[in-house]
This record gives sequence, structure tokens and C-alpha cells, in this order.
Amino acid sequence: MMKAKLVLGIAVGLMVALLGGWLWGAGGRSDVARALQTSELRNELLGARAAALDARVAIYSLNFGEASGHLQDALGLLGRADERLKSLGRNDEVARVQMALASIEDAQRMAGKLDQAANARAGEAAKTLAEALDAQRTR
Repeated sequence: MMKAKLVLGIAVGLMVALLGGWLWGAGGRSDVARALQTSELRNELLGARAAALDARVAIYSLNFGEASGHLQDALGLLGRADERLKSLGRNDEVARVQMALASIEDAQRMAGKLDQAANARAGEAAKTLAEALDAQRTR
């Protein structure tokens, strides 16, 4: 009887310690997840801006095929950033990213027609993304 109480007490103690450890570990997880999402969002915005700037260099060099590839990369990164911003509920930043998306889509369409004006549209997108990155930094 005494042995059964001792084993039961040890089992209850282990369960309480396990539950306490789990609660303690789960407490900081949301902060880490939020920091990770913010970091991934910043990475996507930086990558999209770099791709838009690379496209400008390619257009300046009259390499429209390479420019189109860079713009396609920027579109993919901005699409993911747009979804991430929507899931985070940052509607003001979603509008900036959608403006950049529209500029890049126009630039890609112009690059497909071998139009030098694509350089200006890619520049507008890069400027909009720089503003979005500045807004990210202040958060």
C-alpha cells in the first residue's frame, strides 16, 4: 500500500513537471514565430527589390530576356510577401506591395515588347519596395 502511494506520488509529480515545462516552453513560442515571419517577409521584400533592380540593369543592357526572368522572380517573391502580409493583417503594407506587383507586371509586359520604358516601371516598383522596407524597419 505504501509502495503504491509512493509510485502514484512520483507519477503525479512527473506529470506536473512535464505540464509545467510544456507551458513554460510554449509561452515564448508566439514571439519567436512572429519574429520569424517578420524576418521572412523582409527577406522576400529585399529579394523582390533586388530582382527589380537587376531587371533595370538588364534592360539598360538591352537584355530583355534576362530582365523578364528577374521580373518573374520579383513577382514570385512579391506574391508570397502579399500573402504573408494579408495573414498578418497589415493592410497598409499590402497596398504598397500590390502597387509594386502592378508595376512589375507592367514592366514585364513592356520587356516582352522590347520597350525601354520597362526600366522606369521597374524603377517605380523598386522605389515602392524601398518604402515598404522602411515601413518594416519602423515596426
